[in-house]
Amino acid sequence: MSIDQRKVSRALLSVSDKTGVIEFARALAAMGVELVSTGGTRKTLADAGLNVRDISDLTHFPEMMDGRVKTLHPKVHGGLLAIRENPEHEAAMLAHDIQPIDLLIVNLYPFEETLAKGASFEDCVENIDIGGPAMIRGASKNHQDVAVVVDPGDYQCLIEELYETGGATRLATRRRLAQKAYARTAAYDAAISNWLAEQLKDEQPPVRAFGGRLAQVMRYGENPHQQAGFYLTADARVGVATAKQMQGKQLSYNNINDTNAAFECVSEFDPLRTAAVAIIKHANPCGVAEGATLVEAYQKALRCDPVSAFGGIVALNRRIDVATAEEIIKIFTEVIIAPDADDEAIKLIGAKKNLRLLLTGGVPDPRALGQSFHSVSGGFLVQTRDRAVVEDMTLQVVTKRAPTARELNDLKFAYRVVKHVKSNAIVYAKDCATVGIGAGQMSRIDSSRIAAHKAQEAAEAAQMTISLAQDSVVASDAFFPFADGLLAAAAAGASAIIQPGGSINDKDVIAAADAHNLAMVFTGVRHFRH
Repeated sequence: MSIDQRKVSRALLSVSDKTGVIEFARALAAMGVELVSTGGTRKTLADAGLNVRDISDLTHFPEMMDGRVKTLHPKVHGGLLAIRENPEHEAAMLAHDIQPIDLLIVNLYPFEETLAKGASFEDCVENIDIGGPAMIRGASKNHQDVAVVVDPGDYQCLIEELYETGGATRLATRRRLAQKAYARTAAYDAAISNWLAEQLKDEQPPVRAFGGRLAQVMRYGENPHQQAGFYLTADARVGVATAKQMQGKQLSYNNINDTNAAFECVSEFDPLRTAAVAIIKHANPCGVAEGATLVEAYQKALRCDPVSAFGGIVALNRRIDVATAEEIIKIFTEVIIAPDADDEAIKLIGAKKNLRLLLTGGVPDPRALGQSFHSVSGGFLVQTRDRAVVEDMTLQVVTKRAPTARELNDLKFAYRVVKHVKSNAIVYAKDCATVGIGAGQMSRIDSSRIAAHKAQEAAEAAQMTISLAQDSVVASDAFFPFADGLLAAAAAGASAIIQPGGSINDKDVIAAADAHNLAMVFTGVRHFRH
């Protein structure tokens, strides 16, 4: 047999996830493959009536230390690592009674799943696999001779190949499986190392790794000439990665990015306190609002910028009812994401075949720990998630006039939203709804002017004679370096300002606010979002 094809005579099976393993092993046995297995896997196969050898028959060494030591043995690793047709390796195998292993089937202890369940430190440690990764790495290194399977999804195609070749694996298949196996151990180790860093409260460990499992191949990336894939990490944060897509075509790269931005924005609003809706376009909010009902919140959010909302993403923090669904489908919408939806609402949305509906089962915690990372040439930047919440901030009134109760409520609302607008960011809000948003400008004064212009446009669209910015409040994601941005807000009709403070020109800005009878509060917390 050529080096391209290697006969499978002996297979070692040791799996935590036993999905399909009985059927797979039965097919191997039918082709005359000797089955060797460990612990629970061996029992599962034996109970199914299969003739299977215990690993101790190969090693002549018992399992010990609660199963921690069973495959860590030269006869196992020698059987995986021995280069076939290498005289020195063959001599060593004969001298030490090492039997070759041609096929390794291993999936690992469920560390990620255990972590996601919020298990104790001790349980997480016990679910760190040692023997499995060691065998996977050994078999993968020797993929010239040995095939390694770490995913039950590969069982069927491998069986088909064995039938086609008369019981052999092809080199291309072994190489593909080896790449997948190394990626699996890399992602597994990354999850463990990041968890340990969290336990140590080490936010910048000396070596950082991230790993993920391919969820879907995208048609393309941000643009058609770019290739992209969507990968899932061990982070179990509720959102687009955990959502169930109820209908519609595959999400695009931009859809996923925008939908994530939308749901993270709406998560700032506790569903037990208020209904809230966020409408997102190009990862920026174009309308956010609270309401007594989702319908009210959606209508207020849409009023802010109905032009930009066309073809946008709608995120809701509560279960979608029919009335809300009826409103949303009145204009073209790419994606709706929410914790849940009534059956009738699902049916109504389902009539729009190109409208995707994602149900998450919950809303993420804006205060939860987590990391974000961004690639740069030759590396990547890692930071903790921006989990600062305005309710936890000490607000300092810095002007002669303090905000009224209504203004203060709107200021807090606006600061929740500005956190999710690209810098430089300015948000005008009134009655717990955005009325003008200026995002991503190189100058803060330009963001202020754009937000004011949007407020005027929204008023005209609603057939109102006065700008929506009149008697509104303004939130800035960072300090005003000069009074000009603040003055632009005042000219638009704003009555109160919330900003981090911290500029060397704070005194001038405060003086300008006092001169225009503006109330202003400092948060001491910046929300840059580049």
